Amino acid sequence: MFWGIIHRMILVELIKVFCMALIALTGIIMVAGIISEAMKNGFGPAQIMAIIPLLLPSLLPYTVPTTTLFATCIVYGRLSADNEILALKAAGAHIVHVIWPAVLLGVVASAVTMVLFLDLIPYTGYRLRTSVISDVEELLYIMLRKDGNIKHPRLSVEIDVKNVVGRTLQDAIFKRKGANGDYDVIASAKEAELRVDVAHKLIHVHMRQCNILQANGGIGYVESKVWPVDLPPDFIGNTNKTRAMDMTWTELFEYYEKFGRELEEIEHKRNVQIAEGGLNPAAQKEILRNLQTERQFRVDMMNSIRAEWHMRPALVLGCLCFALVGCPVGIWFSKSDYLSAFITCFLPIVIVYYPLMFCMYDMGRVGKVPPYLGVYNADLLMLIAGAVLFRRLARN
Repeated sequence: MFWGIIHRMILVELIKVFCMALIALTGIIMVAGIISEAMKNGFGPAQIMAIIPLLLPSLLPYTVPTTTLFATCIVYGRLSADNEILALKAAGAHIVHVIWPAVLLGVVASAVTMVLFLDLIPYTGYRLRTSVISDVEELLYIMLRKDGNIKHPRLSVEIDVKNVVGRTLQDAIFKRKGANGDYDVIASAKEAELRVDVAHKLIHVHMRQCNILQANGGIGYVESKVWPVDLPPDFIGNTNKTRAMDMTWTELFEYYEKFGRELEEIEHKRNVQIAEGGLNPAAQKEILRNLQTERQFRVDMMNSIRAEWHMRPALVLGCLCFALVGCPVGIWFSKSDYLSAFITCFLPIVIVYYPLMFCMYDMGRVGKVPPYLGVYNADLLMLIAGAVLFRRLARN
């Protein structure tokens, strides 16, 4: 019997437990981990609310496999505790027929997660890095609220404040560094505001009731003063996608072809430079060194993209693998000890599955091994473990 009432009943129970566990696990991660850390770093409610929808999709490739494992352990543990598995065996049904709902859940969870991995997860992850975090003005205010000062090695100024009320800096001290690294201007103001001009890469520090002390001993007072400060590149979000995980599935192919063409052009320039030579060996050596650096960047990016092609399917395939392992373990432990069944499955996954997968992914990303030979090893190991467990279960 491939599909019947018992299968529909199991599938309904699996969906119920899966949905409840997914909501609970995702909520715990969001509240206990991410939101609390964001509040500690000075993020306001508006920023946190903006981050949550961008962050949620990125959690699903890790929470969905875990909840799939949890659901199969719970449901099949209940079936075993209620002696329904024993009744099915007595009726002549093979134990393998009972796993179809779990297989269906694993396949659907894998398919849905893969669909999200095509566009939504890379897009929201990229937006999280470039839109929310790259709000330079808000980032500066967050630093002031959290630490009371702004000190950056690439900034030519230091700003200290006593308190931040809305967009107003109270009792602000502005210190500007000169060419020799010492402060050539120190200004203190009752109130100040920051305005960022991203187009011109400037930070405008608007100070009111400002006392100015110069390095030459000069002292002055102005009612209002605006200090322009060069904005370092570190504070400006990069609009070019230089990480494979930020690329959608279509962009992975587009960027791979783009880097391939650029690599051919660099190789051509390098060969021409070697063939033509030059009157200045030092200059030629410098040109070849720069070309080699550009070449290595393209090679690394192409390796990273190839690894990403295989990493995403390997991650989502974990849903099916976890479902196949969770069924026999849940049946063995039964309802009375379902937590032990989950931990028994989950600990090897944490200790072996994910470390193996990410280790092989990193090796594939740097070109040490072909990604298709390494990334799927963790899934293959889980599938073998599931087959062995079902074989032993069928014998018993």
